[in-house]
Amino acid sequence: MDELELLKKDWNKESTAFKSYADSDIYPMLHKKSSSIVKTLFYISIAELVFWLLAGILPYFLSPSFKETLDESYQNPLFLGISIFSYVVILTFIYLLYRSYKSISTTDSAKRLMETILRTRKVIKYYVVFNLAMIFLSIPLSLYFEYQDNPEFHQQIVDANTNQMLMIYGIVVLIAGIFLLLIWLFYRLIYGILLKRLNRNYDELKKLEV
Repeated sequence: MDELELLKKDWNKESTAFKSYADSDIYPMLHKKSSSIVKTLFYISIAELVFWLLAGILPYFLSPSFKETLDESYQNPLFLGISIFSYVVILTFIYLLYRSYKSISTTDSAKRLMETILRTRKVIKYYVVFNLAMIFLSIPLSLYFEYQDNPEFHQQIVDANTNQMLMIYGIVVLIAGIFLLLIWLFYRLIYGILLKRLNRNYDELKKLEV
């Protein structure tokens, strides 16, 4: 037997051994990776909640003027309702991520793991869309509350001519657009990278199911 035939024989042996190893070990690897990713997403969501809480609490105690403004804003039922609703959504999102993590940690079925990955992807997608929508609406809502509660600002808007109002609208849209873009890039960077890894795990699990 010549050297070429020997090389082919050795190659076939190595390929068979590699396939056997992959078939027996790939699910535990994907299971561990998926669990780790969802756990990381869970910790990120908690960090985000803490960040927004600190962003609201620290200025409240450090700035008397901010405290006065915020106290007046919370007297508006709409502002109070939106604030409570936002935190309820964040807490619900954290709970759903935690439930996904626990589900992945305890499952021993590739099909159930795939279902949990799909559910996690949907939860994150809806959460990001909700946050972007709230951010987009926050600036005009803030101006509306300021218009209602601040007599000086109210009078300035009343006295503004058409060109000045168009300029105000343009500035509001520009600021909202820039802020929205920055937040979208943040979510794209943080959640997007982890979701891509989760998607790769899902694709590999689909191959196992074939």
